Amino acid sequence: MNQFLNSNRPTPKPWPLKKPSHRSPLLSLSLLTLLFSLLFFLSYYSLTPNSHISPSTKTLNSQFPQCPISQFAQKFLWYAPHSGFSNQVSEFKNAILMAAILNRTLIVPPVLDHHAVALGSCPKFRVSDPNKIRVDVWNHVVELLRTGRYVSMADIIDISSLVSSSVIQTIDFRVFASLWCGVKDFDCFNESNEQSSLFDSLKQCGSLLSGLNGNVDKCVHAVGEDCRTTVWTYQNGEKDGVLDSFQPDEQLKRKKKISYVRRRRDVYQTLGPSSATESATLLAFGSLFTSPYRGSELYIDIHEAPRDQRIQSLIKKIEFLPFVPEILSAGKEFADKNINAYFLCAQLRLLDGQFKNHWKATFLSLKQKVESLGQSPLPIHIFVMTDLPEGNWTGSYLGDLARDSHKFKLHFLREEDELVIKTAKKVVAAKHSLRFAFVPESMGGLKKHCPSERLPDVLLFIEEAVCSCASLGFVGTAGSTIAESVELMRKFGTCASQSLTAL
Repeated sequence: MNQFLNSNRPTPKPWPLKKPSHRSPLLSLSLLTLLFSLLFFLSYYSLTPNSHISPSTKTLNSQFPQCPISQFAQKFLWYAPHSGFSNQVSEFKNAILMAAILNRTLIVPPVLDHHAVALGSCPKFRVSDPNKIRVDVWNHVVELLRTGRYVSMADIIDISSLVSSSVIQTIDFRVFASLWCGVKDFDCFNESNEQSSLFDSLKQCGSLLSGLNGNVDKCVHAVGEDCRTTVWTYQNGEKDGVLDSFQPDEQLKRKKKISYVRRRRDVYQTLGPSSATESATLLAFGSLFTSPYRGSELYIDIHEAPRDQRIQSLIKKIEFLPFVPEILSAGKEFADKNINAYFLCAQLRLLDGQFKNHWKATFLSLKQKVESLGQSPLPIHIFVMTDLPEGNWTGSYLGDLARDSHKFKLHFLREEDELVIKTAKKVVAAKHSLRFAFVPESMGGLKKHCPSERLPDVLLFIEEAVCSCASLGFVGTAGSTIAESVELMRKFGTCASQSLTAL
């Protein structure tokens, strides 16, 4: 965030020392208070860019002529994804829901690097401030653009049915940045022009849209509520603003000096047409992550909307969003051509976070599943997706399976495999996010963007698609969001029946 807080203002010179005067103590105290107040405001404005005008009254039109975008009828919604891919997908679903409820065009973000941005712990009331997480995400997105590693979430997750049926309207982040940040030439953005005006414009624009300048009337409203203070609801019949059932306990309040109170707020009443927020062309959320906890939801508690059939239908549709056809086809191709037999899928998460301390339980689940398959004259085929390098399998149950080649035949994918590379190229060429995006007529259709210098990492997605085809079952790591994703794919039958050789 520091790059947004730099200022060109000169550092104020120290106040000159004066001999003590014989003023009254009350007058001295008043002068001292005035001095500290002056120093505080000087410090604040020296750290905050373009803050010569109060955030509540400034227009910033001279620096950001596109703010507000009065020529567009659309209003936009932006948010800050974070953590691993599965959590990013979960937030993406929540963003789709929020955008539909508030009737805003959703800005589709890229897929962020694994844990490049972290939220913190909602149950412990220790999370990044919405402004900070928005800045962190903006910086990372710009870095993805600069290094040629950008791939949109809509290039990986198929939202074509939602967009084609006009359930939601989307805009690709790159198109959005072109509009809002005054970027005229968006065709070449890489490491060679890191110090260019394009890079500077994006950084400056991020300062505004992340909320560091405060809310800008009719332009930007940066949502300050997060999971420490708010649970968003919709048409649940409760009185708006009631206390949520989950609150920080007294011990946590004393230990962490927490003063937060969690209230349940109707998102439509708070941020919808009848609110002051409605006039803002851009509504910027922080994290949209939520999950059940102690009988409540950490941030978003919207599971049904019986009085709004449009939203009720959308809630059902986003329960499962499949991968794009290119990825699903790759998974089916590997299952059909490379394995070509009934097989078991084992998803073993062993090195990341809490999972590195639960090897025994993880391998035990796999062993029990393998033993339940019984004896067979032919080897049992197992597709393995794991973060444990093959060279480290020795001494583990995976190593035992690999050595017993008469009973077991293991299959796995690598980043350098031809199928993975071919699929990555197809994903880049398809440009789903741009194809289904809202693009203003003033832009003359889709702009031609600089092609990715590096292929996106699609290995995990293909692995999940392969596991959805596992006819002998699936064994996943307990607590892994990847395992939950595979289970959801299998529940919705994403893999068509394969022509398999019978055992």
